[in-house]
Amino acid sequence: MKFFIDTANLDEIREAHDLGVLDGVTTNPSLMAKEGISGEANIKAHYKAICNIVEDKVSAEVIATDYEGMVREGKELAKLDDKIVVKIPMIRDGVKAIHYFHSEGIRTNCTLIFSSGQALLAAKAGASYVSPFIGRLDDIAIDGLELIGQIVHIYQNYGYETEVLAASVRHTMHLIKCAELGADVVTCPLKVITGLLKHPLTDSGLAQFLADHAKAASK
Repeated sequence: MKFFIDTANLDEIREAHDLGVLDGVTTNPSLMAKEGISGEANIKAHYKAICNIVEDKVSAEVIATDYEGMVREGKELAKLDDKIVVKIPMIRDGVKAIHYFHSEGIRTNCTLIFSSGQALLAAKAGASYVSPFIGRLDDIAIDGLELIGQIVHIYQNYGYETEVLAASVRHTMHLIKCAELGADVVTCPLKVITGLLKHPLTDSGLAQFLADHAKAASK
């Protein structure tokens, strides 16, 4: 499974990268705004700064919702760096734009996926990734993890190369369950990734080892 970090914070991206487990980054206008990044030029510069940290796969989202606008913005984003994956919403014109970008060899991430039918359309159009939002489904009492399993199964049935990128991941169990279900990628906050480090038996075991070492060294 690939680990993407869902943020626009450069310090968090560096921390995940330095840990040695980071495969990519996803971000969006809301995350940019959270970091105080505004204005087209500043946003593009920030995407470039992210690309300078990671090896590959930085999802950069278009703002337009019409076909021509998405194609225009997507081309501009793709020109920033070869690492850019153009993030396109799951709407009618978005599917058309994904098909266009696929024909041009530009990678895409179809976002705001909430059903297996939407994921099927995105794969047919040639999306590189689909992003099912499992946490948001959980918020309305629908099992987001069940959707991950459905999409993985459908893609395996027909050999689609589109990767399942589990998004809106809220906690470590979400991540583990997505791994069990066969999601190709998970994107989440840094705290979810570092949460995998934690186990009380690890802490108590290490404390015991250190205490025994100190006791032996003092003799």
